[in-house]
Amino acid sequence: MKIDIKTREYTTVSEVSGPLMIVEGVEGVAYNEIVEIETPAGDNRRGQVLEVKGDLAVVQVFEGTSDLNTSTTKVRFTGQTAKLGVAPDMLGRVFNGTGIPIDGGPEIIPDKELDISGNPMNPSAREFPAEFIETGISTIDGMNTLVRGQKLPIFTGSGLPHNELAAQIARQAKVIGEETEFAVVFAAMGITHEEANYFMRDFERTGALERVTVFMNLADDPAIERIITPKMALTTAEYFAFELNMHVLVILTDLTNYCEALREISAARDEVPGRRGYPGYMYTDLATMYERAGRITGKEGSITQMPILVMPQDDITHPIPDLTGYITEGQIVLSRDLNRKGIYPPVDVLPSLSRLMSGGIGEGQTREDHSGVSDQLYSAYAEGRDLRDLMAVVGEEALTERDRKFLNFAEAFEKRFITQTGDEDRSIQETLDLGWELLSLLPEAELKRVRAEHIPKYHPAYK
Repeated sequence: MKIDIKTREYTTVSEVSGPLMIVEGVEGVAYNEIVEIETPAGDNRRGQVLEVKGDLAVVQVFEGTSDLNTSTTKVRFTGQTAKLGVAPDMLGRVFNGTGIPIDGGPEIIPDKELDISGNPMNPSAREFPAEFIETGISTIDGMNTLVRGQKLPIFTGSGLPHNELAAQIARQAKVIGEETEFAVVFAAMGITHEEANYFMRDFERTGALERVTVFMNLADDPAIERIITPKMALTTAEYFAFELNMHVLVILTDLTNYCEALREISAARDEVPGRRGYPGYMYTDLATMYERAGRITGKEGSITQMPILVMPQDDITHPIPDLTGYITEGQIVLSRDLNRKGIYPPVDVLPSLSRLMSGGIGEGQTREDHSGVSDQLYSAYAEGRDLRDLMAVVGEEALTERDRKFLNFAEAFEKRFITQTGDEDRSIQETLDLGWELLSLLPEAELKRVRAEHIPKYHPAYK
């Protein structure tokens, strides 16, 4: 992040509180302006103007306010907003949360500099997302299909294998049937060193790093840095997509840590809290990030987002997943019950949803039978799950032969369709064929959601 230092220097810091400091007697200072701070020990830090009231400026300090005082701390207002120097050779590189390379490689020589806040995408210029992205994971490709330009979050719980799933999606995601450049921008916020090492080892082991750009904000980095980490990642994604005509998948993990940083800043500013102490503007803040996904008319590239957020106490009604659900186009939900059974990835397809799935499947995209197979699998699995609950009450002896077939289907669906290894990359054809194999466990008369002409064409009994 390049900052042009101007001559406006102040030593009039009147208060230091949490990640914030207040500077008095300022002139011509603007919202979001970047600030250079010289500590009493002579070290340099960076900050950003959060608020201006008359001659007072409230500054958030990215590296934290430890060792700052009100007497000898120097503040310089640069007259610039936060910018990121971007270039094609950012692909395959690793940066910290503020855009500084941490992989031992050379500094990036920028092709251009972009404001990290981005520019709002004109709604009338948006193209409807309607092209299939293959992740190699059956519960996503077959049941909750991801399409270019979509924002499809993963809702998970503490201790569930969302990191493994994120890494698998990052290395396996691809656009099929076209010769297009595909890249992944991976932004981690507030993760541990162990988690960071896992991601880097996985990317290096599989060779995926050469098409991944990583922004890494660790748990022991200042929480305030987490506010700009996703903006850095999305600015890079916009450059790849709309300047270099690439199709970009952005994975953001963990949005809960980002929102905790928002709450910390809000508390330091003595703002009136909203639900559970989060600021009332959290919805708007999240929307400004999520809405940077999409496709633009006349542009070849696209940005697809898969934010990952850990639901506190597994509560899907918590403000963070709740507000995210209003903005995004569906969700992938990980299940603790499936995880206890040793099933990976533990995706619970019943509460999961991809609202844009219909536009990215079918003949010419995936396969003509995709919609019917997906609907039939949903229906049969939901009935099997209901029968499990019923059996716990009335006993297995009270079930009919038909009921037992749906129970067996639900068991087979979890063991064969949901369950994959961490390196298993199933094609959409393999996923749909597996779906038909499972549907063959049911009486043909029960297959009411697939088109009649598809049964003799794809049902194993006719082969």
